[in-house]
Amino acid sequence: MADLRINLAGITSPNPFWLASAPPTNTGYQVQRAFEAGWGGAVWKTLGDPIINTSSRFAAVHFNGQRVAGFNNIELITDRPLEVNLQEIYETKKRFPHHALVVSLMVEPKREKWHEIVKKVEAVGVDGLELNFGCPHGMAERGMGSASGQQPDLVEAQTMWAKEAAKTPVIVKLTPNITDITSTAKAAVRGGADAISLINTINSLAGVDIDTWNTIPHVGGKGSHGGYCGPAVKPIALHMVADCARNSEVGIPISGIGGISNWRDAVEFMLMGATGVQVCTAAMHHGFRIVEDMIDGLNNYLDEKGLASVMDLIGKSVPRYSDWGNLDLNYAIVAKIDNDTCINCNKCHIACEDTSHQCIDMLTSDTGESYLQVREEDCVGCNLCAIVCPVEGAITMVEVAGTEPPLTWNERQEAIAKLGEGNSNKKEAV
Repeated sequence: MADLRINLAGITSPNPFWLASAPPTNTGYQVQRAFEAGWGGAVWKTLGDPIINTSSRFAAVHFNGQRVAGFNNIELITDRPLEVNLQEIYETKKRFPHHALVVSLMVEPKREKWHEIVKKVEAVGVDGLELNFGCPHGMAERGMGSASGQQPDLVEAQTMWAKEAAKTPVIVKLTPNITDITSTAKAAVRGGADAISLINTINSLAGVDIDTWNTIPHVGGKGSHGGYCGPAVKPIALHMVADCARNSEVGIPISGIGGISNWRDAVEFMLMGATGVQVCTAAMHHGFRIVEDMIDGLNNYLDEKGLASVMDLIGKSVPRYSDWGNLDLNYAIVAKIDNDTCINCNKCHIACEDTSHQCIDMLTSDTGESYLQVREEDCVGCNLCAIVCPVEGAITMVEVAGTEPPLTWNERQEAIAKLGEGNSNKKEAV
């Protein structure tokens, strides 16, 4: 059995599965239940000046029979008194000394406000702090959350103010509602952050009721944009984690967040540079006990890979993630159809004929049976046919030997530029 313990910027926990700062970590009762179930850590729901929440506040996007493919909320930070939260944090850490207990914080972008709340929270005994620069609704309209998180100068300054008072590691939680997340990640580094966490929720409107014309959710007939999370955001989150992990100017540990629903998702995030992961929507959908399957699945995976520690996964796929201009233009794959497995639904032919490269033929055998065949010389290896095929293994993408050596777009442009310089020099010589 592998060692599942992690160390994120000095914060240790018995496994990489933490609950994210959200409704599941709103009270000591909940966090203690989570630790009893097996979660390695938790980030306490954001503390600050208590606010008044609305009713209703959650909505979900269901897709093709799957419940909660995406989740939307317009809930804000804690609506409970700071003193009550601090007492429960103290009691929870005392009862579970070996679990990671991090507290999320959000205050006005003022130095004295950050100093004040950091000192109060650390006084009750926490393992670390997470600065919430990501909440996209409600708090942003008050100059906090993503309103701060979208401005690198404010991210840097507020991180620095928190670090001036902090004795425990400081994690900066980044908003995805920005053009380049590495710009704010680097700002957090300049401010002295010990780690970053990402992503927070994405600006969204879950839907509109076409009978009543109300937004979903609505509060007495009025709606607001909210924060989107859940399985649907995983590809966006994974990209942003990877972008930070491969950027040498970031260079600090990452806590991965966004659509993580099972141990496989966690492995992907860790391979792309996350030291651990935070989970919210999956726990809200299925309850705290899902962590049992996460732990078992991760243990089995590491054993199969012959890895002694989960920390051995971190960043192993980062070198394989690059920019489009560094991809080999001469690499080639083609689709192959296994007609013994194919059920002749023709979805691949329709998709290729209507929306791709028209390289799948519908043919008839000598015995009068219809079958599909790929014209390999016209196939561009786009993967569409394999994606739409409903039968596992009926279509495979196979690498074919190229006639040209590897060549990237960047290498091609460099060669063209050098050729142009050579021709220019020849003209000057003449």
